[in-house]
Amino acid sequence: MFDQLPLFQVASSMARHASARHQVIAENVANADTPGFRARDVKAFSEYVNEPFTPRATRPGHVGGSPILRAANQTEVFLDETVDESGNDNSVSLESEMVKSVQSQGQHALAMAIYRKASDLMRISLGRR
Repeated sequence: MFDQLPLFQVASSMARHASARHQVIAENVANADTPGFRARDVKAFSEYVNEPFTPRATRPGHVGGSPILRAANQTEVFLDETVDESGNDNSVSLESEMVKSVQSQGQHALAMAIYRKASDLMRISLGRR
């Protein structure tokens, strides 16, 4: 029942998006020494949320779904062109990946904080603590 509330959907989508980004970052780090490997990244969660208005969907596959549901279920992975190539034709920068990892962890922590506070508000409104 509560999973249908928009605040819970946003928090859940944000956490899943952070998890997907963290997975891509881990793959980049794992391939840091692979010749010819290109670093990848995930489209930012804020870009999904700030997309132009789309009709409201009643379920994930209906009318294209909402941007927030797409952020959680269909993260767009792209080649990260902001990193310079090293000598072995590899574009992974461990420093850059560490910064992205911290950002991803922060996004996940924020999502969990939103979810926790929304749950607390629901319990208080129901008279339970």
